[in-house]
Amino acid sequence: MTNPIPTSLAVLASATVIVWSAVQAEGAERVPNLTGAWARATFALEQPKSGPGPLRNPGNLYKGPPAYASPNLKPEAAKIVRERYESTRAGKPFPTPSSTCWPMVAPLIFRVQGMQLLQQKDQVTFVYMQDHEVRRVRLSAQHPAKVTPSWHGDSIGHYEGDTLVIDTIGVKGSGPIALVDQAGTPYSEALHVIERYRLISYEEAKEAGERNVAINGPPATNQAASIDVNYKGSGLQVAFTVIDPKVFNAPWSGFATYSKADDLWTENVCAENTFEYYNSRDSAVPQATKPDF
Repeated sequence: MTNPIPTSLAVLASATVIVWSAVQAEGAERVPNLTGAWARATFALEQPKSGPGPLRNPGNLYKGPPAYASPNLKPEAAKIVRERYESTRAGKPFPTPSSTCWPMVAPLIFRVQGMQLLQQKDQVTFVYMQDHEVRRVRLSAQHPAKVTPSWHGDSIGHYEGDTLVIDTIGVKGSGPIALVDQAGTPYSEALHVIERYRLISYEEAKEAGERNVAINGPPATNQAASIDVNYKGSGLQVAFTVIDPKVFNAPWSGFATYSKADDLWTENVCAENTFEYYNSRDSAVPQATKPDF
């Protein structure tokens, strides 16, 4: 079901415009205007021009080796990725944040196709279409000496010319659904992600989106995020770098490219439901053999 943007989001967007005007007045040439509703055509992360990139498993259009064979994985991480891959091949998909209603870390969260970026004087806020996930980035700040781990970690940001740079540490790094990509790669509490957001031309965004679909194929399901096909203005691209010395032998990078979204914001909530729509079966939940009382 498709609904207009909720009143709460409309009010937040309106307030952001007011704050954004103040930010522009302070230094319009220093701060790029990235505020807006953005959408991606696919779930998959985009590969870098060179060097290690997001891991992938065979399937759809990709026919390369499975992710667990990557030389960039530490042995213990490769073991986990292999177990998850083989479980999926056996018809028992491993649990993910999306399928179990848990938050996603960057860059996995880029799989959510719809996103609102709100620029404020001291903060940048990301509102994702799926599961009411919100990330808050403090501007002109420092990480605390002792970070309390959280689902999205501690994110600080600053502007470098036309680019918004975000540095994130302090994520919760344990549990069966600690995934950093769609291949099932885990992450640890040492995860460190750097994101660089900038506007790109319409042609660049269109080409990047088409290339991603050509390499990874279209998504199996549509999460209701739609690109405004009539808009010919700038797109938004984030170049990211992932560092986790407990999981990877070297940092790796990739991209996620967005185009302007249409003016609809669809309710997309992960509700508690034992029926797995993607497997057409009920989940194996604990069953009591006798009443508790």
